[in-house]
Amino acid sequence: MAGEIVHYEIAAADADRAQAFWSGLFGWSFQGSGMPEMDYRMAQVTESAGAAIYPGPDKVGHPIVYHNVDDIDASIAKVKELGGSAEDKTPVPTHGWFAACKDTEGNSFSLWQADSSAGQ
Repeated sequence: MAGEIVHYEIAAADADRAQAFWSGLFGWSFQGSGMPEMDYRMAQVTESAGAAIYPGPDKVGHPIVYHNVDDIDASIAKVKELGGSAEDKTPVPTHGWFAACKDTEGNSFSLWQADSSAGQ
């Protein structure tokens, strides 16, 4: 479904403390992302949605919500047409594409398009 929230990214001053909080609150089970160069802890929240915690003391208080889209290029163009801003799409190899955006009020969000051929 277009616009469905599929990922919720939480910056943390203390990633261990944040993981304990969210695990304790909702029972989320976090695993590593498979990217050894960064501490990015992921949890599958529902069949189609996940969450992540990462160390980001400078970004605390500003979670990023990822919205599902069918066509990321068309959605980036629509964001700009409506007065928002959008960066170029970025691949997450073998998973999909994302684009960091801001709405007309300066609120950050991201677009996500699943695509197993992304980045190949």
